[in-house]
Amino acid sequence: MSEKDKTEDLEDIISDTTLNEEGQTQAEEVVEEEDELTAEEKLQEELGKEKDKFLRLFAEFENYKKRTSKERIDLFKTAGQEVIVSLLPVMDDFDRAMKELAKSEDKEMFKGVELINNKFRETLKNKGLTEAEAKQGDSFDAEIHDAITQIPAPNKKLKGKIIDVVEKGYKLGDKIIRHPKVVVGN
Repeated sequence: MSEKDKTEDLEDIISDTTLNEEGQTQAEEVVEEEDELTAEEKLQEELGKEKDKFLRLFAEFENYKKRTSKERIDLFKTAGQEVIVSLLPVMDDFDRAMKELAKSEDKEMFKGVELINNKFRETLKNKGLTEAEAKQGDSFDAEIHDAITQIPAPNKKLKGKIIDVVEKGYKLGDKIIRHPKVVVGN
């Protein structure tokens, strides 16, 4: 090989190297742009995930507020339930006393006890206490009534119906706090 051939080969190698270097430089720029895009895409993805997390957390907090508000309202409705339940036997005693006093001849004493009874009942009514309706001839419902016994029905119309109410039932708001105790015909 002559010097001239060696010089040409060397120039070719140098020019190829320059192209390769330029090609690499261009490739590196493309890779850097791709890295930037993927980095930007990654940031967008992370931002989306954080937004989703925030929205879920916000929705969960809203549900928590609604639930605690409802629980608080329910608590206020039944806050005095224990006290009212403990006063129910007193109401039963008042009913029995009123029946006996109605038989006596002392009308003034009957009137005085009746006023106290009415005031007592009105106070409990203002606190949300209502009587659970149960009367003779009504259909028996196991979810509302408490059957204490069954007796043969005096007639066919009273089969499966309430024959007698032994103890009144009461509701506090919509919740039954004492089921009426009844006798059912069979």
